[in-house]
Amino acid sequence: MSYIKSEKLKKILNIVLPCVLMPLVVIFGSFYAEGKSYALSSLILTLLSLILFICGIESKKTGTRRLVIVSVMVALSSVGRLIPIFKPVTFLVVITGITLGPQAGFLTGAFSAVISNISFGQGPWTPFQMFAWGMLGFIAGLLQKPLNKKRVYLIIYLVFAGVIYSMILDVWTVLWYQQGFNIEMYRKAIITAIPYTVIYSVSNVIFALLLSKPFCEKLHRVKVKYGV
Repeated sequence: MSYIKSEKLKKILNIVLPCVLMPLVVIFGSFYAEGKSYALSSLILTLLSLILFICGIESKKTGTRRLVIVSVMVALSSVGRLIPIFKPVTFLVVITGITLGPQAGFLTGAFSAVISNISFGQGPWTPFQMFAWGMLGFIAGLLQKPLNKKRVYLIIYLVFAGVIYSMILDVWTVLWYQQGFNIEMYRKAIITAIPYTVIYSVSNVIFALLLSKPFCEKLHRVKVKYGV
């Protein structure tokens, strides 16, 4: 696997890709292309996610190993979406971020959305899901020290993650109904989605309480063993 050698370029891309280019892709696909180019938006987000992941690679050897681990986490979270009501996707994305870094967290989130939607159905919502889960994994990676230090911090973040994921998807809901963004309707969408938001957050907490310790221990052990 190729990797970027310039540290300065890596730092620039680590900021520009998730904070500027990817949001612009989602916005363009929704506002300016009237939601009809979601397949192209999803493809561009997929490519940008891979570039972001490459920014976190220090060598070809460790990069390939890291990609294998991320692939396993993507597979687990994609299959996890088949579980009714309580879905472990956000939890697995966050765990990947805090153990393998922000770039791996974003890639896991973005790929989990686009791959699992092969079963659930692709649509204008796919880029929003890719970006939402990707950013939650990316931010978790940036906060990996405190989130790894105490489980209570991880639980608080996962509650926050459930709320943020719902709010980002509510943007798509408004665009779908209005063919444009309306702040009042967005407020109503957030209120209407409260039961689902609670389910997102509660399920994240349950998975954190039951599985965070064994998952983190296993991933850290793999990192040490294979020098990732």
